[in-house]
Formats: sequence, structure tokens, C-alpha cells
Amino acid sequence: MAKPNYQFEKRQRDLAKKQKQEEKRRQKLAGKAAAEGSGQELAEAPSQAAPADSDSAAVNSADNGTSTSP
Repeated sequence: MAKPNYQFEKRQRDLAKKQKQEEKRRQKLAGKAAAEGSGQELAEAPSQAAPADSDSAAVNSADNGTSTSP
């Protein structure tokens, strides 16, 4: 008779436990997002504004280079 591989069994239990915890975490986040519908829309607006900020920062750095030269 083959002897049991306890390490493999423990690893499988741990993976299943982590997977279950991750699923619970996702469900919680989904519930919070649904409850805070307006808050989620506000969170999306700054991410859209971020590229514009980086472009304006590049323009400002170019302006700073020309204004400090004279």
C-alpha cells in the first residue's frame, strides 16, 4: 500500500483556502462597488484626468527650460 503524501494534501488544502478567501474578497469588493455607485464614478474621473496632468507637466517642464535660459 502506498503511503500518504501529507505535504501534497496540505498544499492542496492551503490552495483551496486561499482561493476561497480570494473569492470572498472579490464578492466584498463587488458589493461595496455596487453600494457606492456614485463613488466609483468619481474614482474613474481622476484616472482620466491623470494623462492630461502628465501632458501639462511635460509642457510646464518645457516652459521652465525656456524661461530660465535668458
